[in-house]
Formats: sequence, structure tokens, C-alpha cells
Amino acid sequence: MENLKEVHSYNEVAEAVKSKQKAYLLLYKEGSENSSCAYENLQKIKDISPGIEILAANVSKIRDIHTRYGVTSAPTLLEFINGEFHKTIKGCHKPDFYKSVFEDNIFKATKKEENETPKRVVVYSTPTCPHCNTLKSHLRRHNIHFQDIDVSKDQQKAQELVKKTGQQGVPQTDINGQFVTGFNKTKINELLGIQG
Repeated sequence: MENLKEVHSYNEVAEAVKSKQKAYLLLYKEGSENSSCAYENLQKIKDISPGIEILAANVSKIRDIHTRYGVTSAPTLLEFINGEFHKTIKGCHKPDFYKSVFEDNIFKATKKEENETPKRVVVYSTPTCPHCNTLKSHLRRHNIHFQDIDVSKDQQKAQELVKKTGQQGVPQTDINGQFVTGFNKTKINELLGIQG
């Protein structure tokens, strides 16, 4: 597992984030259980989300970074957009939470660049369905933002789905009102403009 890129001064942070559309800096305290938790979970995300710049700074050794951003507790994750400080996320969170933060931001940035309206994508799934997980991984890999509805927990949505499609099986993907049954990669790619 590759370590997060350590920075040692405010100037180093400013230099590292200035050319990035999105960048993140974890301020952590060595020896703190909460900080270790945040560091390890971000490390996991870095390994599966290439292209995300995640920096780290140990506030026990570096004094000029957290004071610049008004951070008083560690761990705190700082988000930068186009080199400018944007917001903080305090505490340790699960890898999925960090992943959703990064993917949501990448998705929004990509769509803004392309200047097109993002398609509305709803996935109907269950936690135990392997094809559902494959489908969702495929969408995440291509930075497609989607709403995930667990029909095993929402009987009303399950009934609505059967009315709309005549199908009980999952996954079902609603792309701007057009339903795709199962993990039909070719059809999904075609409707979403995914290459590969």
C-alpha cells in the first residue's frame, strides 16, 4: 500500500495543490488512534482511486499548515479546488465515505468541464446480488453518479419497479427513464456514453 504524499510546510502544500483541479490534505497527529484510522482509510482509497491527489501532514511536527486554515483538531481532511482551499471534513470516516466524496467531486468536475447535463441514473439492487455490485463498480470506475435503491429494504420501491418493468430481478438500471435489466454492459455504456 502506497503511503500518502507527506508535505512539510504551508509553501509545499500551496505548490502541490495549485495545478490540481481537486486535491486533498490530511492533517493528522502521529500516535493518535483517530488519526491513524483516517490515514489508513484514505490510503486504501488512494490505491483504488488513482488520479486523486491526497497529501498528508503530521501536525506534531509541522506548525505552519493547520494555523493557516484555522484547523484546531486532527484528523481533518482539507479539500482544495483549483488550488483554493474549499472545505474541511473532520474526524475519521470509513473508506466508502471518502470514496463517495472523491467520486462525487470528480463526477461534478467532469460534467462541468464537458458542459453537459448529467444523466439521471438510478440502480435498483440488493446487497447480496453479485451482478448489482459489478454494475455499481463499473459505474463508479467511470465516474457515473447514481442513486442506489436497495429493494430488499424498500418494499414500496420494489413494487414500483415491478409495475414499471414487469421484472422482479435485480439489478435494474433506470437511465433517464429507460430501464436496463441485469448488467448489460454494452447497453449501459451506450446510454451513458462510456468508452470501454
